[in-house]
Amino acid sequence: MSHLTLNQPAKMTSLQYSSILVCFLMNMLDGMDVMVISYAAPAITKAWNIGAEALGLVFSSGLVGMSVGALMIAPYADRFGRKKMMIISGLLMGVTIFITSFAGSINQLIFFRFINGLGIGCMLASTAALTSEYAPSKTKDFWVSFALSGYPIGAVLSGIVAAKIIPTYGWHSIFQLAGCCTLASVPVVYFFLAESLEFYLKSQPLGALEKANDLLVKMGRESISTLPEKPQVHQKVPIKLLLSQEFRISTFQLWIALFLSFATLYFLTSWIPKLASTAGLSIELAIYAGTVFNLGAFVGIITQGYFSSKYGLKKTIGTILVLTAILMAIFKVFVGTDWILLVFGLLGFGIQGGFVGLYAVSARIYPTEFRTTGVGWSIGIGRLGGIIGPAVGGVLIGLGLSMSTNFLIFAIPTALAGLMTWYLSTDKVS
Repeated sequence: MSHLTLNQPAKMTSLQYSSILVCFLMNMLDGMDVMVISYAAPAITKAWNIGAEALGLVFSSGLVGMSVGALMIAPYADRFGRKKMMIISGLLMGVTIFITSFAGSINQLIFFRFINGLGIGCMLASTAALTSEYAPSKTKDFWVSFALSGYPIGAVLSGIVAAKIIPTYGWHSIFQLAGCCTLASVPVVYFFLAESLEFYLKSQPLGALEKANDLLVKMGRESISTLPEKPQVHQKVPIKLLLSQEFRISTFQLWIALFLSFATLYFLTSWIPKLASTAGLSIELAIYAGTVFNLGAFVGIITQGYFSSKYGLKKTIGTILVLTAILMAIFKVFVGTDWILLVFGLLGFGIQGGFVGLYAVSARIYPTEFRTTGVGWSIGIGRLGGIIGPAVGGVLIGLGLSMSTNFLIFAIPTALAGLMTWYLSTDKVS
C-alpha cells in the first residue's frame, strides 16, 4: 500500500477534474485581484495627482505581501491541508480587496495591497501543489499549467469589466466588484474541492484513513485497511529541506530563474496600462492593452503545457523565455504601427507561458511532504524579483525613458531566466 500514488497511469475521474477546475477558478480570482490595481492606476493617478514612483510603491507592496504569504504562510498547507489554506486565503483576499475601495491615500493603498497579497501568495502555492497531486504523471505538466492559466483569464475578464465601469463609476467600483466575486468563491472551494489524497496518506492528519478511503471510492479505486507507513518526520525548518544536498543546486537555479522572470512579468503587468496611457491612448484603450497581454498569456500557458508534455519542461520554457527577450529587445520596431496590440499579446504569451511552467518544475522537484513549502518558497523568492521589477520600472519611467527603452532593459533578465531554466540541474524534470 505504500506505493499507492496518483502518478499511476489512470483515467481521470470527476473528482480530479472538479478539483483541478476549482484550482483554475481560484487562479482566475488571483489574476483579477492582482491586476485590478494596474487597471485602476491611470484613474487613481488622475484623481490623486500622484507620480509614477508613488504608484510603483503601491504595485510593489502587493508583491511584498505575496512573497511573505508564499514564504511564511503557504508552507502551513503541508501541515494542515491545501483545502483549508485555500479557504483562508480566499477569505483574506475577498475582504481586503473590497476594503481597498475605501482607501483615501497612498499609504492606505500600500497597506491594503500588502494584506491582500498575503492571501494571493498562499493561494497560488496551494493550487499549484494540489493540482500536481491530482494530475496523472503523464499529463501533470499540462494540468498544472492549465490550472495556473486561470490567472490571465481572470486578468482578461476583469480588464474588460474595468474598461467599462471605471470611466463611468470610478476606480473604487472595480475593487468592490472583485471583492464580492472572491468572497463568493469560498463556498465553491468548501463544497467542490477535494483535499489531496497524498496529503492524507503521507501527512496522516486526524481521520486520515477514513478521508482517504472516501476519496479512493470516489475515484473508483479500492479502499485500504491501514495507512501506509508514515514518512520520516523532517527537520522543523522546511527551508533546510530545500537546501539539502539533494535539492540545493536545482533549488537555487529555480529561484534565480523565477526571480528574473517575475521581475519582467510584474514590470509588464503593472506598467503596460500606464505606459500605454502615457503614450497617448485613452484610459479605456490603455486597459485593453493590458487585457490583450493577459489574453496572450492564457494561450501561452496552455501552449507551454502542451509542448512541455511532448518535449520536456526545461527546453520548452527556456526557448519561450529567450524568444520573448528577443521580442522585447526589438519592440521599438512595432511602436506606432498597427501591430502593437498583437505584440502585447505575444509578450503575454511568452513571459507568462514561460514563467508559469516554472511552477510545474517546482511541483515536480519536491516530494509531497514539503511540496507546498517548495512551491511556496519558489514563488516567494520569485516575487522578490516581482517587487523590484515594478519599482525599477517606476524609476525608469520617472526618468522619462520610453516604453521601448524599458522593454530593452528588461529583455536582459528575461533572456537570463530562459538560459538558467534550460540548464536546470535535476533529473526529476526533463
